[in-house]
Amino acid sequence: MIIYLVQFHKQRGVALITVMLIVALCAVIASQMTARLQIQMQRSANIAFNQQAYWYAMGAEAFTKRVLITAFKDDKEVTHLGQIWAQGETTYPVDFGEISGEITDLQSCLNLNALRAPFNNKNSSNGKNGSNNTNNKNNNKSKKVPARLAFEALLVNLQLDNVSQFEAESMADALTDWLDENSSISSAGGAEDSDYASRAFPYLAANNYLASVNELRIIEHFTPAIIKAIKPYVCVIPASDKHLVNINTLSSEHAELLKALLDSTLEEAQNILSAREEDGFASISDFYNLQEVVKLNNFNDKKDQFVVDSEYFTLKASASFNDSFFAMKSVMKVTDNKYIDVISRTVGRN
Repeated sequence: MIIYLVQFHKQRGVALITVMLIVALCAVIASQMTARLQIQMQRSANIAFNQQAYWYAMGAEAFTKRVLITAFKDDKEVTHLGQIWAQGETTYPVDFGEISGEITDLQSCLNLNALRAPFNNKNSSNGKNGSNNTNNKNNNKSKKVPARLAFEALLVNLQLDNVSQFEAESMADALTDWLDENSSISSAGGAEDSDYASRAFPYLAANNYLASVNELRIIEHFTPAIIKAIKPYVCVIPASDKHLVNINTLSSEHAELLKALLDSTLEEAQNILSAREEDGFASISDFYNLQEVVKLNNFNDKKDQFVVDSEYFTLKASASFNDSFFAMKSVMKVTDNKYIDVISRTVGRN
């Protein structure tokens, strides 16, 4: 009887330990399930918040279209900095967040895609004697498109470290090769597939239009310092080699670009921008007849680069909702002052 009682107590002790282990295991499982449920709930909330921020940004895009239509309803032939779209960055409060947006004219800067060289620019062959080489250099210079001449001049005008006329031409060569349709090197400073394929992380030249100014980072000769310096003066119009700069929206702080376009002095460029009224020039002929412009040398060769109306604009929008943030850049094209198409949309701060 005594032996039986001892065994019974031992069995009760083992059963109690087993129950405690099971309870502990259930507690661990329940704790893990609760933690995972909380993570899933937070993840779902984050997705919902981010989606709401996205729709806020899309609302800014829709609002921009209405602003542009309103601006060009009265001024159908002129685009200038006195219109309602050119108010700089504007912020609007919304429920649990805010929306910020800034509209800029994509024709107030130098379109890098305009450097896309015509296919016949590379048909000249390299001669074996000195006279042929000289003739080829002269021919290549005469075949440079106006946008390329302006780009080279801009690089020199900015007085960047270690960037002379030679380095500027090399960068223009490399950019032209990146843009053109063939795989032939345009000049000594150019670069094509063989140059990029031999790198530690190989790739090929795009042989197509740039999608962003940031794409310069992977083009030969361009350094982060150079890209940062030229960013305020250059831009990219998607899938377009249009080279028409709106003299009405060209910033007075970017006289170096106007100097490059006109091949003038910096003082002459600043005087032209200072003579421009707040509403800009009513017509392109008013710009041509400006006293500061008339006295420029060889202006007739460069006058076709300028316009007083624009059709490409960009919106930099950002929206926040609770702790979520969404940034977007949209490029819009205005047609007949009443139709607006979004031709490019990029997500991210840059």
